[in-house]
Amino acid sequence: MSDLLARARALLAEHPVVDGHNDLPWALRVQVGYDLDRRDIATDQSAHLNTDLPRLRAGGVGAQFWSVYTRSDFAGDEAVSSTLEQIDAVRQLLDRYPADLAPATTADDMERARAEGRIASLMGAEGGHSINNSLATLRALYALGVRYMTLTHNDTIDWADSATDEPRHQGLSAFGEEVVREMNRIGMLVDLSHVSPDTMRDALRVSEAPVIFSHSSARAVCDHPRNIPDDVLAALPANGGVAMATFVPNFVLPEAVEWARRADANMNAHGLHRLDTTEAGLRVQHAFAEAHPRPLATCATVADHLDHMREVAGVDHIGLGGDFDGTTFFPEGLDSVAGYPHLIAELLGRGWSDADVAKLTWHNAVRVLREAEAVAAKLSATRGPSIATIATLDG
Repeated sequence: MSDLLARARALLAEHPVVDGHNDLPWALRVQVGYDLDRRDIATDQSAHLNTDLPRLRAGGVGAQFWSVYTRSDFAGDEAVSSTLEQIDAVRQLLDRYPADLAPATTADDMERARAEGRIASLMGAEGGHSINNSLATLRALYALGVRYMTLTHNDTIDWADSATDEPRHQGLSAFGEEVVREMNRIGMLVDLSHVSPDTMRDALRVSEAPVIFSHSSARAVCDHPRNIPDDVLAALPANGGVAMATFVPNFVLPEAVEWARRADANMNAHGLHRLDTTEAGLRVQHAFAEAHPRPLATCATVADHLDHMREVAGVDHIGLGGDFDGTTFFPEGLDSVAGYPHLIAELLGRGWSDADVAKLTWHNAVRVLREAEAVAAKLSATRGPSIATIATLDG
């Protein structure tokens, strides 16, 4: 295994990881109110976070989509303001660590950062509630540097069904379809993690640009609603999109699904949101795990998903989206952003070629953004900003 690990690290030095989803900004919000002096990620933060600069370097991460997530029970102006605060936090990180983090909004920016030895830093909004049913707000987020938007988070919204809530639209409403079209026109990637299968299918039907799944795995391997059905994976080649496998144990390990349900109920019993990553929330989660040992996922568990996703969608349509700092527990060997070499070594041991690994880690994600930019250039030359409203389209 040591030879495979050395080979993995050498590969990542040339073809680093583009990670599709990292919740560090939200963790900084809930833990320290964005006080970066108290969570200086230039130093080891393993007591508090899955992410810091030394571990990003050790993990071979060359580009990171920082999630500018806000909770899906935030609504209206509160959701918009919270998203703006998240964007501001990412900008503070970029200003504070310019030798390590490079602002990036284009595929060329990503390649330039790699050549400079810096980590390309992009932003992705998580949940369409962030735009408060406003296409102008969507455009404003793009102008501030946001390059993908997950259409929903855990709750169904006014124009799109979530995977983990009751459906109201059987996919996308008419306004939801217009959101996708406007995202295509401006060059913002449509992210289909968290959405229902019907929403996935509607978005693939409507979208003229490649879509992404920033942090979702294979439903055929682990039957969790957050994962991607095979028919959707099989449709990705025609669209050109990329499904980025996530590491969350209850999304990748069938035995962990029921354990996670009980852990969530325990958080609720303590008056805490199930995704609470404050110090208090983490204490409750770890105490529950000590009293009720959790089924352990490993690098091999994640590799099983990647093998399946490669078989169904093809090697040109897969990537990685760890969801670090977005949940409490991770697979053995992948407990932080430093773990990527262990996963790559597992794939190499299964016979993945260097070329296939390079597509998985770097080239597929860069290609998708570049193709979305090309579609936007074409569409924006033929139509102007949409002034549609949810009232006019959905009644």
